[in-house]
Amino acid sequence: MTGANGTQSASTRNLGEPLPLPRGKAMKNRFMLAPLTNMQSNPDGTLHEDEYKWLVRRAEGGFGLTMTCAAHVQRTGQGFNGQLGVWSDDQLPGLTRLAGGIRAAGSLSSVQLQHSGQRSSRELTGVAPVAPVAMAETGARALTTDEVKQLRDDFIAAAVRSEKAGFDGVELHGAHGYLLCHFLDAGNTRDDAYGGSLENRARLLNEIIDGVRAETRADFQLGVRLSPERYGVVLDEARALATELMTSGKIDYLDMSLWSVFKQPEDPAHHGKRLIDCFTDLPRGNTPLGVAGKIMDAATAQACLDAGADFVLIGRGAIIHHDFPRRALADPAFSSLPLPVSRDHLAAEALGPKFIDYMATGWKNFVADAA
Repeated sequence: MTGANGTQSASTRNLGEPLPLPRGKAMKNRFMLAPLTNMQSNPDGTLHEDEYKWLVRRAEGGFGLTMTCAAHVQRTGQGFNGQLGVWSDDQLPGLTRLAGGIRAAGSLSSVQLQHSGQRSSRELTGVAPVAPVAMAETGARALTTDEVKQLRDDFIAAAVRSEKAGFDGVELHGAHGYLLCHFLDAGNTRDDAYGGSLENRARLLNEIIDGVRAETRADFQLGVRLSPERYGVVLDEARALATELMTSGKIDYLDMSLWSVFKQPEDPAHHGKRLIDCFTDLPRGNTPLGVAGKIMDAATAQACLDAGADFVLIGRGAIIHHDFPRRALADPAFSSLPLPVSRDHLAAEALGPKFIDYMATGWKNFVADAA
């Protein structure tokens, strides 16, 4: 049954139902692993055994699509220690092994493509960070027009590299203030074709989408992650861009990172409704819409589908339970363990020492014995 926006009627959605994507294979259920920073790769961006185990364990736990952490497409786009890279053919052996492991576990696979922009680490890269416009507070310099075009080409090349490695697709990280999101920032006042109007600010993202479609096979899956607010993103502009992307026929899913799916929008013009409703009411053609944000139990996941989403992305719940989908599908009353959890629990859930340390120091009250 199809609704007025071109997608399946909310009344017929359930978490265990397969989700056809416009290209390639269907997701076997409505659970996607959110892209999660885990700091487990090698210093040169090649895959480490701990990151392999972390991701393959989630595929084994029942996720319909298993996505990597944000993988930087340029060496100088690295934002944190242990970040997976997809900017060099030297990284292909590990990427190929990872794609094969996820496939063998019965899940679709995706690499999230990213550049940290002004949040790139000078300590790690040896160079100043870059941004659409100069940023005094971070010391980022403005990209030249030629550098923007090179960035576009490097995103496309990373997608081609991911395809060569055997992944089912890639996701473009246009959220959370990283470089593609920064171009969408209303404060992007560049005076070339990549700044000013929303059309110009979205040009880089659209050019990357067109390039990936042109340079990869017909069934290669392409998703996009957007933020709805914060980081200079205007909610109504996010709604307009989401509509454009979903109705374009060029992408295979849209991933909206909502911080908390049922929170009230920050924009006063949208008070009185839930943030998820600002996107489930949009036309979307045949493009599935996914949402992320504090989905920690089966009931909330189902409530997202009931609200009109096509699938959910699980982050913290997947850190706590590698088999979150399997548990949620078996028990509608399933809820993640309450925080904090022990280091031993996380180790048993296939988090390596660096990932556990990151959760202990970077996430308040996540790890029981954190200082």
